[in-house]
Amino acid sequence: MSPAIAVLDYGMGNRRSVEKALEHAGATVAITSDHAVIRAADALVLPGVGAFPRGIANLRSLGLDVMIRERVASGTPLLGICLGMQLLFEGSTELGGAPGLGLIPGQVTELRGDGLPVPHIGWNEVRFERECELTAGLPAAGAPFYHVHSFAARATEPADVVGTTEYGERFASFVAHGSVFGVQFHPEKSSRDGLTLLRSFVGLAALTGLSQQVSTPGCAI
Repeated sequence: MSPAIAVLDYGMGNRRSVEKALEHAGATVAITSDHAVIRAADALVLPGVGAFPRGIANLRSLGLDVMIRERVASGTPLLGICLGMQLLFEGSTELGGAPGLGLIPGQVTELRGDGLPVPHIGWNEVRFERECELTAGLPAAGAPFYHVHSFAARATEPADVVGTTEYGERFASFVAHGSVFGVQFHPEKSSRDGLTLLRSFVGLAALTGLSQQVSTPGCAI
Protein backbone atom coordinates (compact mmCIF):
# COMPACT_ATOMS: atom_id res chain seq x y z
CA MET A 1 0.00 0.00 0.00
CA SER A 2 1.16 3.55 -0.66
CA PRO A 3 2.22 5.56 2.40
CA ALA A 4 -0.15 8.12 3.87
CA ILE A 5 1.25 11.67 3.79
CA ALA A 6 -0.46 14.62 5.44
CA VAL A 7 0.04 17.98 3.72
CA LEU A 8 -0.55 20.43 6.54
CA ASP A 9 -3.29 22.94 5.80
CA TYR A 10 -2.71 26.18 7.70
CA GLY A 11 -4.05 28.56 5.08
CA MET A 12 -0.79 29.31 3.28
CA GLY A 13 0.93 27.82 0.27
CA ASN A 14 0.31 25.90 -2.89
CA ARG A 15 -1.16 22.83 -1.25
CA ARG A 16 -2.87 21.38 -4.33
CA SER A 17 0.25 21.29 -6.50
CA VAL A 18 2.16 19.62 -3.65
CA GLU A 19 -0.66 17.11 -3.26
CA LYS A 20 -0.63 16.21 -6.97
CA ALA A 21 3.15 15.84 -7.08
CA LEU A 22 3.17 13.55 -4.03
CA GLU A 23 0.38 11.43 -5.51
CA HIS A 24 2.40 11.15 -8.73
CA ALA A 25 5.33 10.02 -6.58
CA GLY A 26 3.23 7.19 -5.14
CA ALA A 27 1.70 8.53 -1.92
CA THR A 28 -1.85 8.68 -0.62
CA VAL A 29 -2.25 12.33 0.31
CA ALA A 30 -4.58 14.29 2.60
CA ILE A 31 -4.54 18.09 2.80
CA THR A 32 -5.58 18.53 6.39
CA SER A 33 -5.38 20.31 9.73
CA ASP A 34 -7.18 17.44 11.50
CA HIS A 35 -5.00 16.22 14.36
CA ALA A 36 -6.23 12.64 14.15
CA VAL A 37 -5.36 12.41 10.45
CA ILE A 38 -1.96 14.00 11.04
CA ARG A 39 -1.22 11.67 13.93
CA ALA A 40 -2.02 8.64 11.76
CA ALA A 41 0.07 9.74 8.75
CA ASP A 42 3.35 8.06 7.83
CA ALA A 43 4.95 11.43 7.01
CA LEU A 44 4.15 15.14 7.01
CA VAL A 45 4.73 17.93 4.48
CA LEU A 46 4.69 21.58 5.55
CA PRO A 47 4.29 23.72 2.42
CA GLY A 48 4.04 27.49 2.45
CA VAL A 49 4.17 30.73 0.54
CA GLY A 50 4.01 34.09 2.30
CA ALA A 51 5.29 35.84 5.43
CA PHE A 52 6.92 33.96 8.30
CA PRO A 53 5.04 35.68 11.19
CA ARG A 54 1.64 34.90 9.71
CA GLY A 55 2.70 31.35 8.94
CA ILE A 56 3.78 30.54 12.49
CA ALA A 57 0.71 32.34 13.89
CA ASN A 58 -1.59 30.21 11.73
CA LEU A 59 0.15 27.01 12.81
CA ARG A 60 -0.24 27.94 16.46
CA SER A 61 -3.89 28.92 16.12
CA LEU A 62 -4.62 25.42 14.83
CA GLY A 63 -2.40 23.65 17.36
CA LEU A 64 -0.26 22.38 14.52
CA ASP A 65 3.00 23.57 16.06
CA VAL A 66 2.49 21.17 18.96
CA MET A 67 1.34 18.40 16.64
CA ILE A 68 4.39 18.79 14.37
CA ARG A 69 6.78 18.60 17.33
CA GLU A 70 4.96 15.53 18.65
CA ARG A 71 5.25 13.67 15.35
CA VAL A 72 8.89 14.66 14.83
CA ALA A 73 9.72 13.44 18.35
CA SER A 74 8.33 10.04 17.36
CA GLY A 75 10.61 9.90 14.30
CA THR A 76 8.00 10.75 11.67
CA PRO A 77 9.58 12.25 8.51
CA LEU A 78 8.74 15.91 7.92
CA LEU A 79 9.46 17.89 4.75
CA GLY A 80 9.22 21.69 4.80
CA ILE A 81 8.92 23.44 1.42
CA CYS A 82 9.77 27.15 0.84
CA LEU A 83 8.19 29.04 3.77
CA GLY A 84 7.64 25.60 5.29
CA MET A 85 11.42 25.11 5.40
CA GLN A 86 11.95 28.53 7.01
CA LEU A 87 9.39 27.76 9.72
CA LEU A 88 11.49 24.77 10.80
CA PHE A 89 14.15 27.14 12.15
CA GLU A 90 14.32 28.95 15.49
CA GLY A 91 13.10 32.28 14.16
CA SER A 92 12.99 34.90 11.42
CA THR A 93 13.65 38.63 11.18
CA GLU A 94 10.84 39.09 8.63
CA LEU A 95 8.33 41.87 9.43
CA GLY A 96 9.81 42.58 12.83
CA GLY A 97 10.64 38.98 13.64
CA ALA A 98 8.92 35.91 15.05
CA PRO A 99 9.99 32.62 16.67
CA GLY A 100 9.76 29.46 14.58
CA LEU A 101 9.26 25.77 15.32
CA GLY A 102 12.84 25.36 16.53
CA LEU A 103 13.35 21.97 14.89
CA ILE A 104 16.59 23.05 13.19
CA PRO A 105 19.11 25.39 14.88
CA GLY A 106 19.49 28.72 13.09
CA GLN A 107 17.73 31.87 11.96
CA VAL A 108 16.05 33.15 8.79
CA THR A 109 17.16 36.56 7.52
CA GLU A 110 16.79 38.66 4.39
CA LEU A 111 18.44 37.29 1.25
CA ARG A 112 21.43 39.41 0.24
CA GLY A 113 20.98 39.63 -3.53
CA ASP A 114 24.13 41.71 -4.10
CA GLY A 115 22.43 43.80 -6.78
CA LEU A 116 20.28 40.97 -8.16
CA PRO A 117 16.48 41.27 -8.06
CA VAL A 118 14.84 40.16 -4.82
CA PRO A 119 12.66 38.15 -4.49
CA HIS A 120 14.77 35.48 -6.09
CA ILE A 121 12.54 33.86 -8.72
CA GLY A 122 13.65 31.17 -11.14
CA TRP A 123 15.72 28.07 -11.73
CA ASN A 124 19.06 27.81 -9.94
CA GLU A 125 21.54 25.02 -9.37
CA VAL A 126 21.48 23.46 -5.90
CA ARG A 127 24.97 22.19 -5.07
CA PHE A 128 24.91 19.17 -2.80
CA GLU A 129 27.27 19.51 0.14
CA ARG A 130 26.54 16.01 1.43
CA GLU A 131 24.28 13.06 0.79
CA CYS A 132 21.04 12.35 2.60
CA GLU A 133 18.01 10.12 2.11
CA LEU A 134 16.37 12.57 -0.28
CA THR A 135 19.36 12.97 -2.64
CA ALA A 136 19.17 9.34 -3.79
CA GLY A 137 18.79 9.18 -7.57
CA LEU A 138 19.86 12.80 -8.09
CA PRO A 139 23.17 13.85 -9.69
CA ALA A 140 25.93 13.69 -7.08
CA ALA A 141 27.08 17.28 -7.66
CA GLY A 142 23.62 18.84 -7.61
CA ALA A 143 20.64 19.73 -9.78
CA PRO A 144 18.55 22.75 -10.83
CA PHE A 145 15.39 23.53 -8.85
CA TYR A 146 12.80 26.31 -8.98
CA HIS A 147 13.11 29.02 -6.29
CA VAL A 148 10.77 31.84 -5.16
CA HIS A 149 11.84 33.64 -1.96
CA SER A 150 13.15 36.83 -0.36
CA PHE A 151 14.59 35.34 2.86
CA ALA A 152 17.16 32.63 3.47
CA ALA A 153 17.86 30.23 6.32
CA ARG A 154 21.18 30.45 8.18
CA ALA A 155 21.77 27.03 9.72
CA THR A 156 23.85 27.08 12.91
CA GLU A 157 25.28 23.61 12.29
CA PRO A 158 27.08 23.05 8.95
CA ALA A 159 26.18 19.35 9.19
CA ASP A 160 22.50 20.27 8.76
CA VAL A 161 23.15 21.74 5.30
CA VAL A 162 22.59 19.26 2.46
CA GLY A 163 22.59 21.73 -0.44
CA THR A 164 23.37 25.37 -1.19
CA THR A 165 22.38 27.81 -3.93
CA GLU A 166 24.24 30.85 -5.27
CA TYR A 167 22.18 34.02 -5.80
CA GLY A 168 24.08 37.11 -4.75
CA GLU A 169 25.36 34.98 -1.89
CA ARG A 170 25.58 31.26 -1.21
CA PHE A 171 22.77 30.19 1.12
CA ALA A 172 21.39 26.94 2.50
CA SER A 173 18.61 25.74 0.20
CA PHE A 174 18.37 22.10 1.38
CA VAL A 175 18.66 21.04 5.01
CA ALA A 176 18.24 17.87 7.05
CA HIS A 177 18.30 17.29 10.79
CA GLY A 178 17.29 13.80 11.89
CA SER A 179 13.89 13.03 10.35
CA VAL A 180 13.33 16.71 9.51
CA PHE A 181 14.04 17.91 5.95
CA GLY A 182 13.63 21.32 4.37
CA VAL A 183 14.00 22.72 0.86
CA GLN A 184 13.88 26.42 0.01
CA PHE A 185 12.97 25.57 -3.58
CA HIS A 186 9.75 24.01 -4.91
CA PRO A 187 10.27 20.34 -5.81
CA GLU A 188 6.65 20.14 -7.00
CA LYS A 189 7.53 22.72 -9.68
CA SER A 190 10.99 21.37 -10.49
CA SER A 191 10.27 18.78 -13.18
CA ARG A 192 12.12 15.44 -13.14
CA ASP A 193 14.60 16.19 -10.36
CA GLY A 194 11.91 17.59 -8.10
CA LEU A 195 9.81 14.48 -8.58
CA THR A 196 12.85 12.29 -7.89
CA LEU A 197 13.33 14.07 -4.56
CA LEU A 198 9.65 13.63 -3.69
CA ARG A 199 9.79 9.94 -4.61
CA SER A 200 12.65 9.53 -2.13
CA PHE A 201 10.55 11.23 0.54
CA VAL A 202 7.58 8.97 -0.25
CA GLY A 203 9.90 5.96 -0.02
CA LEU A 204 11.12 7.12 3.37
CA ALA A 205 7.49 7.52 4.48
CA ALA A 206 6.76 3.97 3.36
CA LEU A 207 9.68 2.60 5.38
CA THR A 208 8.57 4.57 8.42
CA GLY A 209 5.02 3.29 8.11
CA LEU A 210 6.22 -0.31 7.79
CA SER A 211 8.48 0.10 10.82
CA GLN A 212 5.60 1.43 12.90
CA GLN A 213 3.41 -1.52 11.88
CA VAL A 214 6.09 -4.04 12.84
CA SER A 215 6.62 -2.38 16.23
CA THR A 216 2.89 -2.32 17.04
CA PRO A 217 1.87 -5.35 19.15
CA GLY A 218 -0.69 -7.57 17.47
CA CYS A 219 -0.26 -5.90 14.08
CA ALA A 220 0.15 -8.33 11.19
CA ILE A 221 1.73 -7.32 7.90
